[in-house]
Amino acid sequence: MMMLSSAKQGVKQLLHAAGIEAHRFHPGTSPLARRMAALRAFDIDLVIDIGANEGQFAKELRAGGYSGRIVSFEPQLAAHGRLLQESNSDPAWHVHARCALGDHLGVIDLNISGNSDSSSILPMLTTHTSVAPESAYVGHESAPLITLDSVAPPYLKDAQAAFLKIDTQGYEWYVLDGAIATLAKVRGVQMELSMIPLYEGQRLWRESIERLESEGFVVWALEPVFVDPATGRTLQVDGVFYRRP
Repeated sequence: MMMLSSAKQGVKQLLHAAGIEAHRFHPGTSPLARRMAALRAFDIDLVIDIGANEGQFAKELRAGGYSGRIVSFEPQLAAHGRLLQESNSDPAWHVHARCALGDHLGVIDLNISGNSDSSSILPMLTTHTSVAPESAYVGHESAPLITLDSVAPPYLKDAQAAFLKIDTQGYEWYVLDGAIATLAKVRGVQMELSMIPLYEGQRLWRESIERLESEGFVVWALEPVFVDPATGRTLQVDGVFYRRP
């Protein structure tokens, strides 16, 4: 037993040296396993994926075993094209026409980041670029701006329990402002929360949690997604919320 334990520790050290950490697929050790356990516990059969980028979140759900409907929204031209390709062979995954989500109808100027997934309607602050220089803006695109309330009813019509995921790089508050009616109908929410200002004009984690709590949700999980590697400081987390049991 001692030899086996030493061997396992040696393997872990080798993996850590290579920048790899392996865990069992279990809610106690895996963020995806925790997410899947919650989706099952709340009988989620529709995921509304706002800020889908190239479909990473949807593909992760499929890898974790979720087989229900997914509706994805993405404003970036190149990312939206890739999203269409990724979803093409999945009949339960629908990609909405290219658009951004916010609190009114119109057209917005979208800042395109070098790594794509940090793109935002809001200006980026040096607190972000100093930690992740590859995220700096490299261009701009215009995109239609809509509200979730203006398009969600047909998607929600046949859903028993919907889950709303918002990853819009500081613009989440405005998405919620345009989703008042929709929010009342969903059972769970996942939203990116910033611990410090990373985008100009964004709301931070405390306000966002208080807002969702006032809407009848409780914090289910907080998962770090953006960490300063030099200091270990968590800069952003995915906040997962569900209706009070």
